[in-house]
Amino acid sequence: MQFHAQQAARSLILLGFSVLIYMLHFTGKIYLFINPKYLLLSQAAAFLFLLLFFIQITRVWTIKGAHDHDSCSHEGECCSHDDHHEHFHDHGTTPFSVKKLVSYSIIVLPLLTGFMLPAKVLDSSIADKKGAMLSIAGSSKSGQSSQATSETKEGAESQGTGDASQPPEENDYQAGQGTDITEGTETATGYENQMTDEEYNKKMKGLETGSTIIFNDSIYSSYYESISSNIDKFQGRKVSLYGFVYKEEGFAEDQLVVSRFLVTHCVADASIIGFLSEFPDAAAIDKDTWIKIEGVIETGSYMDTPIPLVKVSKWEITEEPEVPYLYPVTIKRE
Repeated sequence: MQFHAQQAARSLILLGFSVLIYMLHFTGKIYLFINPKYLLLSQAAAFLFLLLFFIQITRVWTIKGAHDHDSCSHEGECCSHDDHHEHFHDHGTTPFSVKKLVSYSIIVLPLLTGFMLPAKVLDSSIADKKGAMLSIAGSSKSGQSSQATSETKEGAESQGTGDASQPPEENDYQAGQGTDITEGTETATGYENQMTDEEYNKKMKGLETGSTIIFNDSIYSSYYESISSNIDKFQGRKVSLYGFVYKEEGFAEDQLVVSRFLVTHCVADASIIGFLSEFPDAAAIDKDTWIKIEGVIETGSYMDTPIPLVKVSKWEITEEPEVPYLYPVTIKRE
């Protein structure tokens, strides 16, 4: 029997990718890389790598002197290895070259980093590089035309909202730990961001009728888009949400953004969304600290663009969720 080192290396690479994807699913870390709607696709990839591994493993050992003529037919000619025959393909038995070494290194590098380095959660430093506030302002600016159209229509309705339309009194502000934050936030795990039309419409109805707008992870992005595109309609409404703290130069001392990363397909396309928030203790809270807040929506401004502003009445520090990212809602077709 003859052992072929390159064939063995190829087998290990295929097995490595299969095991890596399986480990990401088993530990739940897969949610740090892709939108949950692609879970089945990644599982299929792991299975395919495993299948190719079993095919490849048969080529690691061969009977010495035997040659596979079926795999190298040249119009009926035998694939000879003498010096007088041109041979344009590699059976994995030729010596290593610099070119091969570079090729294998490029393939092996993501495997090594995947197994040896912990998955890093995107934070405020990445938000800085992505232009967080420009992205947030852009979300609001894109809906300004519809906001202006609905302003007159919603005017009479907003007059009848009573106390809900009034900002919190100064003495209602509660700082730090021990505050009673509305429960109900949920982490997007598994397929919670997938729902039927009926489920989606029911959740969106809560945005219009609920006494407090609770930003559950499964519907967060839809609520955010609706509020950002029509701030006047939701002005005076009470909100409850959580996220990590983002700050940038130019903010007032009492300002920060309660932020989240929205992953549409994979982490490479993650965008920042969040609400500019104001409260006296903001200056004392460090970047990347996860906090829960309650407050009332008002209209703020960034670079002359109207954006939602939350006047915070209650806040508390909380733990980073197991799945810190948000994913757009996927409607299940029945």
